[in-house]
Amino acid sequence: MEFFAFDWISDPAIWLSLITLAGLEIVLGIDNLVFIAILTNRLPEPQRPMARKVGLAMALGTRLILLAMLAWIVTLTEPLFTVLTLSISWRDVILIVGGVFLLVKATHEIHNEMEGEPEDKGPAQRGATFGMIVTQIAVIDIIFSLDSVITAVGMADQLWVMVLAVVIAMIIMLVASTPLANFVSAHPTVKMLALSFLMMIGVFLVADGLHFHIPKGYLYFSLAFSIAVEALNYWVRNRRKKAHAHP
Repeated sequence: MEFFAFDWISDPAIWLSLITLAGLEIVLGIDNLVFIAILTNRLPEPQRPMARKVGLAMALGTRLILLAMLAWIVTLTEPLFTVLTLSISWRDVILIVGGVFLLVKATHEIHNEMEGEPEDKGPAQRGATFGMIVTQIAVIDIIFSLDSVITAVGMADQLWVMVLAVVIAMIIMLVASTPLANFVSAHPTVKMLALSFLMMIGVFLVADGLHFHIPKGYLYFSLAFSIAVEALNYWVRNRRKKAHAHP
């Protein structure tokens, strides 16, 4: 695998690979972005931008470190132990643990949102500290980074193409992180939808770790459909507000 070659400028295949991979990295990073947006909204307002930047910087760092350790990544798929007829590798363990973590975390957030104590509701919930939030982001970054890197390895032959695609995706996600976090914070139904999306991702991760491979297209179609329905509801609510304001 080459790190860099000077004939890339005239090679349309490399350009196509870079653009496609950057797009896929952005799509695969949406779940990470949603997770960071929900967690950082629990912090006081002044700390949120820094927490989002730190979270995305850690995600970028994790992806680049894993890309630099491709030989080690390949060994993660080797069987570690067997349960009945199911061979479990380190990759499977990481996916299962990450999926369970997402399920527990999303369930906890939904409980706090719907049935939490009054003093615990709101953007800065009691007990949420910068260090706690960043630690949780770091844990789940490993899971999302593994998925992203495995996709990158399968999409490109040159290491520099993978690195550049990941960096481009992270820059775009960094620009989009604040508007997304503000939108999620301002619309409770969107936050509930995002938490449900995280729970679905948790189920996908656990299933993948147990070798039940569900096509990612189902996941992203469900997300796109739900967003379209919520966008329609948002449009209808605005129309009704305008109709009541101007009878």
